[in-house]
Amino acid sequence: MLFVEICVGSSCHLKGAPRIVELLQDRIEKNKLENEIVLTGAFCSGRCNRVGVTITVGEEVYTGITPEGLGEFWEKTIVPALEKAREV
Repeated sequence: MLFVEICVGSSCHLKGAPRIVELLQDRIEKNKLENEIVLTGAFCSGRCNRVGVTITVGEEVYTGITPEGLGEFWEKTIVPALEKAREV
């Protein structure tokens, strides 16, 4: 099981967190990963950035994620983390 936590604190909210949640939910559903990825929200992750949203994937924290960059983030970060989680 892979846990993906999106910061929905005020700063990240203003920088697109609601849209990122929608985009992630859509990718999870389209790829039928509802039983493998747990999508959660958290108030301030304490890693505010000038651009984008903070997302924690497993134990790793990533900053500056934007709706425009989510596809690349999915492919380069979430997909490999999911494959690693499947091995455990």
